[in-house]
Amino acid sequence: MKRRFSQISLKSALLVGSALMVPQIAWAQDSAPQPGTSGQDVVEGAEIIVTGYRESLNAAVAAKRDATSQVDVILAEDIAKFPDQNLAESLQRIPGISIQRDAGEGRAITVRGLGAQFTRVRVNGMETIATSTDGASANRDRAFDFNVFASELFNSIVVHKTAEASLDEGSLGAVVDLNTGNPLAYDPGFTFVASAQARYNDLGNDIAPRLAGLIGWTNADQTFGVSASVAWSKYTTLELGNNTVRWQQASFGSVNGTPCYAGGAYVSSADCDAAALAFHPRIPRYGEVSHDRERLGATASIQWAPSDRTHISIDGLYSDFKEDRDEHWAEVLFRSNEKSISLTSYTLDSAGNMVAGTVDNAWVRTERYHRESETEFYQISGKIDQEFSDSFRATLRGGFSRSDADIPVETTLIFDDRDATDYSFDYSDMYKPVLSFGAGIDDPTAFQLAEFRDRPSSLTNKFQTFGLDLAYDVVEGFTFKAGGIYRKYTFDTVGYRRDSTYCAAFACAPGQYGMPVTGSIANIFNLGDAGQPSGTTTSWVEPDLDAAADAVGLYARTPGLQQGEQRYVSEKVTGGYGQVDFETWLLGMRITGNAGVRYVHTEQLSSGFNSGSYVTVERSYDDVLPSFNLNLHLRDDLILRGAIAKVITRPSLGSLTPGGSVDQFNYSISSGNPYLDPYRATTFDAALEWYFAPGAIVSVALFAKQIESFPISSTFTGTYASSGLPTSLLTVGTPAYNAVVDTTSGSYNPNIPFTFKTSVNGPGADLKGVEFAFQLPFSVFSESLGDFGVLGNVTLVDSNVDYTMSLPGTSVNPSGSISSGGTAIYSRPLLDLAKTAANGTIYYDNGRLSIRASVAYRGEYADGTSGNFNIFEGYGDTTNVDASIRYKLTEQIELSIDGTNLLDTYRKRWVNEPSKRNYEYNHFGRVFMAGVRVQI
Repeated sequence: MKRRFSQISLKSALLVGSALMVPQIAWAQDSAPQPGTSGQDVVEGAEIIVTGYRESLNAAVAAKRDATSQVDVILAEDIAKFPDQNLAESLQRIPGISIQRDAGEGRAITVRGLGAQFTRVRVNGMETIATSTDGASANRDRAFDFNVFASELFNSIVVHKTAEASLDEGSLGAVVDLNTGNPLAYDPGFTFVASAQARYNDLGNDIAPRLAGLIGWTNADQTFGVSASVAWSKYTTLELGNNTVRWQQASFGSVNGTPCYAGGAYVSSADCDAAALAFHPRIPRYGEVSHDRERLGATASIQWAPSDRTHISIDGLYSDFKEDRDEHWAEVLFRSNEKSISLTSYTLDSAGNMVAGTVDNAWVRTERYHRESETEFYQISGKIDQEFSDSFRATLRGGFSRSDADIPVETTLIFDDRDATDYSFDYSDMYKPVLSFGAGIDDPTAFQLAEFRDRPSSLTNKFQTFGLDLAYDVVEGFTFKAGGIYRKYTFDTVGYRRDSTYCAAFACAPGQYGMPVTGSIANIFNLGDAGQPSGTTTSWVEPDLDAAADAVGLYARTPGLQQGEQRYVSEKVTGGYGQVDFETWLLGMRITGNAGVRYVHTEQLSSGFNSGSYVTVERSYDDVLPSFNLNLHLRDDLILRGAIAKVITRPSLGSLTPGGSVDQFNYSISSGNPYLDPYRATTFDAALEWYFAPGAIVSVALFAKQIESFPISSTFTGTYASSGLPTSLLTVGTPAYNAVVDTTSGSYNPNIPFTFKTSVNGPGADLKGVEFAFQLPFSVFSESLGDFGVLGNVTLVDSNVDYTMSLPGTSVNPSGSISSGGTAIYSRPLLDLAKTAANGTIYYDNGRLSIRASVAYRGEYADGTSGNFNIFEGYGDTTNVDASIRYKLTEQIELSIDGTNLLDTYRKRWVNEPSKRNYEYNHFGRVFMAGVRVQI
């Protein structure tokens, strides 16, 4: 059986505006597919020509139909025709995939209910990790942040939903292949495409540029080609809303005029007990978060085919993603200060929540936060495809990637007024509370600069990959494959602190807790549209970032190493695989599939500080991973698929450290466990696909995963004394030090509660679900309707995991602390698993005018076990609507208008179930983009 490298013909390239600036690809096969073709092979090896959006949908259906395993494919024209800001938003169109949004745009994905850490991502065939510093914290784990890359840089995405022995291990969810351009796909001669867009956000009234371009050259024989592309954008997104930083139980100094303490001891009474055992917001606040982002990406490729049997390619990818995050908050710091606060006129709801109250002696705080971050990623990879004969061929591949996620500046400056009066909160409308500050909130002289922080940090991920793949066609329809792999991955992170209270760094007079504030180090902040109801305070004094930092000499202070944030993990993976691809006929029915086994040996080294000493732990483990894919072609248009495999996902990087850290401002202790086992599972998949018309499909897929070992996070409440950590880890002057250590006698206070977070090997879990999908061009009804079509999918998933949770307190001990109500086991789905997800698109495309509208829905889900005696925390359901209009003025010029988040969907984050308390409620505004693409 003779196989030759087929050439790819590309007729046009690049996105208009928000989309892909890459070749527009479509499908045209002049021969039957080779047996054992994978989704990756389909995209890379077929002769493809695309001329429009409908053709790209047809190409994706053809790729899915001809694949041996269960895959979904997006080709360049498909991505290019969505108003996607990045790859995550393109991926959410695929059945079973939902995205996690940050600052209004996609960041990470979940596949069939499994979170981002369970998905492996390969760029040009090489596994890699790119992590960004976005949201409230940096990604320091295996999850891949798709917002690092501009969608313009890629021409295809392949999602492998079932395993093959020849496919890289490490995923319980999916393996996602991202592929950059192919210069041998261009027509002979020069290719040049450029696009420009203006981006407008209606919440911040921000107008910003987005530019992209591609240049390529291919010789007349299409045996040698080079190409380069670049994409750049710079824009600002505002995030406005409110936040509670969870809810908690605590005893107040007095309630309705009744003192709750005498001589330092708690005095029980009906009012004091009722208020103490009710849950109240820890840090109720409204505010604004500004995300100033700049994204630069570039690709380069050289391809050479010196003969029909030899193909050599070298590919490079570079991305630089910068963000400045600025936060402005006005809040009351109930957390750990309730003992000094007088509470009056409080209201409890039926679930025991203190939804309203008025307080005096309140600890009023205004907070200014500024973070500068940058993620720089680059990858160089090479591949040689060689046919030694008509039946024997080999692929040698290798490369290197590096991702640096650095935070040179992460500053917090705090003004406090610790005896404010007449503060009231009202959460009767749980997600739109009225927060009202008394007099003085806009008076600088009422405040003191009490705390300052700066927390620079850095993270480096590196991958080295080498592999050899061999294939031998034993007989027609029977191919044996074998290969060897070497992969080395390193994770290295470190963090520093310049944190202090003012009086720990400078001399303070009795009764003083900070630097008296004057107008020279302060600004007045005015809140915009945060969804706040009438009566909410919307103007307050806050630190002037530069002036206040200079006043305390913040950046001149020597940063101290944060031992708990210096961690290192190294993983060396060696192994190999053997696989048989087959195609045969039985009882007149075509049967395709593959069967094989993959063996991997993992050598793991993890390091971190534990109780002041840097500790290194080494271990190794082996995995044998069999897999089997079978496809019964019941008819030409009906395929029944089945698959079974053993799979693994290696443990979270943050969980592997032997070290730990103490958050001295939020009273929490985190530690890792280097002996965690991988997530190991057996997966079962079945699908029925009906290709009832050209470009049309209706499918149903069933999937189940028996997760045999499952590291789970455990969060519980204890005291600092119970941690066994020395008080020398606490920094003099921090809130934790002041609470734990008696600064006069040096004695230990054992009753201060801390939240503990660690990971343990859990009992395992089961996951099962069903996935419905369809693609319906209206040409099936009438040729006159051929320009219209609709596609969509629905995924239903369920799982059960047993979580051991600390129950809310039921009594107040003599010190005034809340005693835990014990523990209970809760059977709930996996974290980050939404039971329902769906999306759909309706389109019109006549080749010149293209109109589309898309909707994506993700159901409610829990993302953590929470703390402070709350039972779980998570996010409410979301519905996002996007739309796009494109019009070709000529064959060379196309205009576009795109809109994303057209409903201005609010992000609802909750804490505790079944009584869902407000954790966070904010929105990001609608985004509109108008642009032009020119191809010469």
